[in-house]
Amino acid sequence: MKILNFGSLNIDIVYAVEHIVKPGETISAPTRALHAGGKGLNQSVAAARAGAQVIHAGNIGADGAFLAELLRDAGADVSHLRTLDVPSGHAVIQVDKNGQNSILVCGGANRMYDREYIDAMLSLAEPGDFVLTQNETNEVPYLLRSAHAKGLRVALNPSPMTEDIPAWPLECVSLFLVNETEGEAITGKNTQEDILAAMEERFPNAETILTLGKKGAVRSLKGQRIFQKSYPVKAVDTTAAGDTFTGFYLAGLIRGETPETALNKASMASAIAVSRPGAAPSIPLRKEVEDAL
Repeated sequence: MKILNFGSLNIDIVYAVEHIVKPGETISAPTRALHAGGKGLNQSVAAARAGAQVIHAGNIGADGAFLAELLRDAGADVSHLRTLDVPSGHAVIQVDKNGQNSILVCGGANRMYDREYIDAMLSLAEPGDFVLTQNETNEVPYLLRSAHAKGLRVALNPSPMTEDIPAWPLECVSLFLVNETEGEAITGKNTQEDILAAMEERFPNAETILTLGKKGAVRSLKGQRIFQKSYPVKAVDTTAAGDTFTGFYLAGLIRGETPETALNKASMASAIAVSRPGAAPSIPLRKEVEDAL
Protein backbone atom coordinates (compact mmCIF):
# COMPACT_ATOMS: atom_id res chain seq x y z
CA MET A 1 0.00 0.00 0.00
CA LYS A 2 1.12 3.55 -0.64
CA ILE A 3 0.22 7.19 -0.16
CA LEU A 4 -0.67 9.30 -3.20
CA ASN A 5 -0.35 12.87 -2.00
CA PHE A 6 -1.94 15.67 -4.02
CA GLY A 7 -0.03 18.34 -2.18
CA SER A 8 1.34 21.85 -2.27
CA LEU A 9 5.03 22.61 -2.69
CA ASN A 10 6.18 25.99 -1.42
CA ILE A 11 9.31 28.04 -1.10
CA ASP A 12 9.25 29.20 2.52
CA ILE A 13 10.77 32.61 3.22
CA VAL A 14 11.28 32.62 6.98
CA TYR A 15 11.93 35.74 9.08
CA ALA A 16 12.99 35.55 12.72
CA VAL A 17 11.19 38.27 14.70
CA GLU A 18 10.90 39.36 18.32
CA HIS A 19 7.11 39.17 18.03
CA ILE A 20 4.56 38.60 15.27
CA VAL A 21 3.97 41.90 13.46
CA LYS A 22 0.71 43.68 14.39
CA PRO A 23 -1.62 45.56 12.01
CA GLY A 24 -0.04 48.88 11.05
CA GLU A 25 3.28 47.96 12.68
CA THR A 26 6.71 47.83 11.03
CA ILE A 27 9.43 45.76 12.68
CA SER A 28 12.92 44.57 11.76
CA ALA A 29 13.84 40.93 11.19
CA PRO A 30 17.44 40.10 12.10
CA THR A 31 17.55 36.99 9.89
CA ARG A 32 15.98 35.64 6.70
CA ALA A 33 16.18 32.07 5.43
CA LEU A 34 14.80 30.06 2.52
CA HIS A 35 13.40 26.59 3.13
CA ALA A 36 11.40 23.98 1.26
CA GLY A 37 7.83 23.87 2.53
CA GLY A 38 4.17 23.62 1.71
CA LYS A 39 1.79 21.40 3.64
CA GLY A 40 1.81 18.81 0.89
CA LEU A 41 5.58 18.65 0.62
CA ASN A 42 6.00 18.51 4.41
CA GLN A 43 3.50 15.66 4.70
CA SER A 44 5.14 13.68 1.89
CA VAL A 45 8.57 14.17 3.45
CA ALA A 46 7.24 13.04 6.83
CA ALA A 47 5.50 9.95 5.43
CA ALA A 48 8.54 8.99 3.35
CA ARG A 49 10.95 9.50 6.26
CA ALA A 50 8.60 7.37 8.33
CA GLY A 51 9.07 4.54 5.83
CA ALA A 52 5.97 4.74 3.63
CA GLN A 53 5.90 4.50 -0.15
CA VAL A 54 4.84 7.98 -1.28
CA ILE A 55 3.98 9.33 -4.71
CA HIS A 56 3.74 13.11 -4.77
CA ALA A 57 1.38 14.73 -7.26
CA GLY A 58 1.90 18.45 -7.69
CA ASN A 59 3.21 21.41 -9.64
CA ILE A 60 6.28 23.60 -9.33
CA GLY A 61 7.77 26.44 -11.33
CA ALA A 62 11.31 26.60 -12.66
CA ASP A 63 12.29 28.15 -9.32
CA GLY A 64 11.18 25.02 -7.45
CA ALA A 65 13.65 22.41 -8.65
CA PHE A 66 15.14 22.16 -5.14
CA LEU A 67 11.69 21.25 -3.79
CA ALA A 68 11.56 18.18 -6.02
CA GLU A 69 15.13 17.32 -5.04
CA LEU A 70 14.29 17.43 -1.33
CA LEU A 71 11.27 15.18 -1.83
CA ARG A 72 13.39 12.76 -3.83
CA ASP A 73 16.09 12.73 -1.16
CA ALA A 74 13.45 11.98 1.48
CA GLY A 75 12.38 8.91 -0.49
CA ALA A 76 9.23 10.14 -2.24
CA ASP A 77 8.49 9.41 -5.91
CA VAL A 78 8.59 12.73 -7.79
CA SER A 79 8.53 11.32 -11.31
CA HIS A 80 5.02 12.64 -11.88
CA LEU A 81 5.62 16.22 -10.71
CA ARG A 82 4.95 18.88 -13.35
CA THR A 83 7.12 21.94 -13.93
CA LEU A 84 4.93 24.79 -15.20
CA ASP A 85 5.72 28.19 -16.66
CA VAL A 86 4.56 30.01 -13.51
CA PRO A 87 6.25 30.73 -10.16
CA SER A 88 6.18 28.04 -7.51
CA GLY A 89 3.96 28.54 -4.51
CA HIS A 90 5.61 30.39 -1.68
CA ALA A 91 5.00 31.35 1.93
CA VAL A 92 6.20 34.30 4.01
CA ILE A 93 6.65 33.09 7.58
CA GLN A 94 7.34 35.00 10.77
CA VAL A 95 8.75 32.97 13.67
CA ASP A 96 8.89 34.70 17.04
CA LYS A 97 11.25 34.13 19.97
CA ASN A 98 8.87 31.51 21.44
CA GLY A 99 8.71 29.49 18.24
CA GLN A 100 5.19 30.60 17.30
CA ASN A 101 4.56 31.47 13.67
CA SER A 102 2.41 33.54 11.34
CA ILE A 103 2.17 32.45 7.68
CA LEU A 104 1.09 34.16 4.44
CA VAL A 105 0.78 31.79 1.46
CA CYS A 106 0.71 32.55 -2.28
CA GLY A 107 -0.54 29.55 -4.28
CA GLY A 108 1.37 29.96 -7.54
CA ALA A 109 1.79 26.65 -9.38
CA ASN A 110 -0.08 24.85 -6.59
CA ARG A 111 -3.31 26.37 -7.92
CA MET A 112 -2.78 25.06 -11.46
CA TYR A 113 -4.18 21.52 -11.14
CA ASP A 114 -6.44 20.33 -13.94
CA ARG A 115 -8.84 17.40 -13.92
CA GLU A 116 -6.95 15.46 -16.58
CA TYR A 117 -3.85 15.46 -14.39
CA ILE A 118 -5.87 14.40 -11.33
CA ASP A 119 -7.44 11.52 -13.25
CA ALA A 120 -4.06 10.41 -14.59
CA MET A 121 -2.54 10.40 -11.11
CA LEU A 122 -5.47 8.53 -9.57
CA SER A 123 -4.94 5.79 -12.15
CA LEU A 124 -1.71 4.98 -10.27
CA ALA A 125 -3.59 4.15 -7.06
CA GLU A 126 -4.81 0.71 -6.04
CA PRO A 127 -7.38 -0.49 -3.46
CA GLY A 128 -6.04 0.07 0.05
CA ASP A 129 -3.96 3.09 -0.93
CA PHE A 130 -4.44 6.45 0.75
CA VAL A 131 -5.10 9.58 -1.28
CA LEU A 132 -3.99 12.52 0.86
CA THR A 133 -4.77 16.18 0.26
CA GLN A 134 -4.99 19.56 1.99
CA ASN A 135 -6.36 23.01 1.05
CA GLU A 136 -3.37 24.65 -0.61
CA THR A 137 -4.26 23.43 -4.11
CA ASN A 138 -7.28 23.79 -6.38
CA GLU A 139 -9.85 21.20 -7.55
CA VAL A 140 -9.96 19.50 -4.14
CA PRO A 141 -13.72 18.71 -4.28
CA TYR A 142 -13.24 17.00 -7.65
CA LEU A 143 -10.33 15.02 -6.21
CA LEU A 144 -12.38 13.89 -3.20
CA ARG A 145 -15.25 12.65 -5.37
CA SER A 146 -12.99 10.96 -7.89
CA ALA A 147 -10.82 9.18 -5.34
CA HIS A 148 -13.87 8.00 -3.39
CA ALA A 149 -15.51 6.73 -6.59
CA LYS A 150 -12.43 4.56 -7.19
CA GLY A 151 -12.79 3.02 -3.73
CA LEU A 152 -9.63 4.62 -2.39
CA ARG A 153 -9.10 5.72 1.21
CA VAL A 154 -9.24 9.52 1.28
CA ALA A 155 -7.36 11.44 3.99
CA LEU A 156 -8.09 15.16 4.29
CA ASN A 157 -6.22 17.78 6.29
CA PRO A 158 -8.51 20.81 5.66
CA SER A 159 -5.82 23.42 6.20
CA PRO A 160 -5.75 26.32 5.77
CA MET A 161 -9.43 26.41 6.72
CA THR A 162 -11.69 28.42 4.41
CA GLU A 163 -15.41 29.05 4.55
CA ASP A 164 -16.18 26.85 1.53
CA ILE A 165 -14.77 23.63 3.04
CA PRO A 166 -17.92 22.60 5.00
CA ALA A 167 -19.77 22.51 1.65
CA TRP A 168 -17.22 20.19 0.04
CA PRO A 169 -18.22 16.51 -0.54
CA LEU A 170 -16.79 15.57 2.84
CA GLU A 171 -18.82 12.37 2.86
CA CYS A 172 -16.10 11.06 0.51
CA VAL A 173 -13.44 11.34 3.23
CA SER A 174 -12.27 8.27 5.15
CA LEU A 175 -9.90 10.03 7.55
CA PHE A 176 -10.04 13.61 8.81
CA LEU A 177 -6.95 15.17 10.38
CA VAL A 178 -8.11 18.42 11.98
CA ASN A 179 -7.15 20.80 14.76
CA GLU A 180 -9.72 22.39 17.07
CA THR A 181 -10.23 25.45 14.84
CA GLU A 182 -10.85 23.30 11.77
CA GLY A 183 -13.10 20.93 13.72
CA GLU A 184 -15.20 23.85 14.93
CA ALA A 185 -15.51 25.27 11.41
CA ILE A 186 -16.80 21.93 10.07
CA THR A 187 -19.15 21.09 12.95
CA GLY A 188 -20.09 24.41 14.55
CA LYS A 189 -19.05 22.96 17.93
CA ASN A 190 -16.32 24.40 20.14
CA THR A 191 -15.38 21.72 22.67
CA GLN A 192 -13.31 18.62 22.09
CA GLU A 193 -16.06 16.11 22.83
CA ASP A 194 -18.76 18.06 20.97
CA ILE A 195 -16.55 18.31 17.87
CA LEU A 196 -15.85 14.57 17.89
CA ALA A 197 -19.49 13.66 18.50
CA ALA A 198 -20.62 15.93 15.67
CA MET A 199 -18.03 14.48 13.30
CA GLU A 200 -19.22 10.97 14.13
CA GLU A 201 -22.85 11.93 13.58
CA ARG A 202 -22.21 13.57 10.21
CA PHE A 203 -19.54 11.11 9.00
CA PRO A 204 -20.35 7.81 10.76
CA ASN A 205 -17.87 5.73 8.74
CA ALA A 206 -14.95 8.15 8.91
CA GLU A 207 -12.07 8.26 11.37
CA THR A 208 -11.23 11.63 12.92
CA ILE A 209 -7.91 12.64 14.41
CA LEU A 210 -8.34 15.84 16.44
CA THR A 211 -5.00 17.42 17.29
CA LEU A 212 -4.91 19.49 20.48
CA GLY A 213 -1.46 21.10 20.43
CA LYS A 214 0.29 20.72 23.77
CA LYS A 215 -2.69 18.70 25.04
CA GLY A 216 -2.01 15.88 22.59
CA ALA A 217 -4.48 14.34 20.15
CA VAL A 218 -7.62 12.19 20.12
CA ARG A 219 -8.68 9.54 17.63
CA SER A 220 -12.41 8.98 17.19
CA LEU A 221 -14.16 6.20 15.28
CA LYS A 222 -17.66 4.84 15.89
CA GLY A 223 -17.79 6.08 19.48
CA GLN A 224 -14.35 4.77 20.42
CA ARG A 225 -11.73 7.26 21.63
CA ILE A 226 -7.97 6.92 21.83
CA PHE A 227 -6.09 9.73 23.60
CA GLN A 228 -2.48 10.45 22.74
CA LYS A 229 -0.32 12.60 24.99
CA SER A 230 2.10 15.15 23.60
CA TYR A 231 5.84 15.03 24.31
CA PRO A 232 7.06 18.29 25.89
CA VAL A 233 10.05 19.95 24.23
CA LYS A 234 11.42 23.46 23.92
CA ALA A 235 9.75 24.81 20.78
CA VAL A 236 12.06 26.42 18.24
CA ASP A 237 9.73 26.48 15.22
CA THR A 238 6.21 24.98 15.11
CA THR A 239 5.77 25.39 11.33
CA ALA A 240 5.71 21.69 10.34
CA ALA A 241 4.30 20.20 13.54
CA GLY A 242 0.90 19.20 12.19
CA ASP A 243 2.29 18.06 8.84
CA THR A 244 4.84 15.83 10.55
CA PHE A 245 2.08 14.31 12.67
CA THR A 246 -0.06 13.67 9.58
CA GLY A 247 2.72 12.03 7.57
CA PHE A 248 3.89 9.77 10.39
CA TYR A 249 0.35 8.74 11.33
CA LEU A 250 -0.57 7.75 7.78
CA ALA A 251 2.73 5.96 7.33
CA GLY A 252 2.02 3.96 10.46
CA LEU A 253 -1.39 2.90 9.18
CA ILE A 254 0.10 1.97 5.80
CA ARG A 255 2.65 -0.24 7.57
CA GLY A 256 -0.13 -1.98 9.49
CA GLU A 257 0.56 -0.43 12.89
CA THR A 258 -2.28 -0.13 15.37
CA PRO A 259 -3.79 3.36 15.69
CA GLU A 260 -2.27 3.58 19.19
CA THR A 261 1.23 2.89 17.91
CA ALA A 262 0.84 5.18 14.91
CA LEU A 263 -0.43 8.01 17.12
CA ASN A 264 2.42 7.62 19.56
CA LYS A 265 5.08 7.76 16.85
CA ALA A 266 3.33 10.70 15.18
CA SER A 267 3.30 12.61 18.45
CA MET A 268 7.00 12.01 19.09
CA ALA A 269 7.87 12.91 15.49
CA SER A 270 5.98 16.18 15.85
CA ALA A 271 7.78 16.98 19.10
CA ILE A 272 11.18 16.43 17.48
CA ALA A 273 10.19 18.61 14.51
CA VAL A 274 9.20 21.62 16.64
CA SER A 275 12.53 21.46 18.47
CA ARG A 276 14.32 22.28 15.20
CA PRO A 277 14.20 25.26 12.81
CA GLY A 278 12.52 25.14 9.42
CA ALA A 279 9.64 23.14 7.99
CA ALA A 280 10.68 20.10 5.93
CA PRO A 281 14.28 20.18 7.21
CA SER A 282 13.01 19.72 10.77
CA ILE A 283 11.16 16.45 10.10
CA PRO A 284 12.89 13.44 11.67
CA LEU A 285 13.60 9.98 10.32
CA ARG A 286 11.63 7.01 11.57
CA LYS A 287 14.68 5.64 13.42
CA GLU A 288 15.11 8.92 15.31
CA VAL A 289 11.50 8.70 16.46
CA GLU A 290 11.68 5.06 17.49
CA ASP A 291 14.97 5.63 19.33
CA ALA A 292 13.36 8.52 21.24
CA LEU A 293 10.39 6.46 22.45
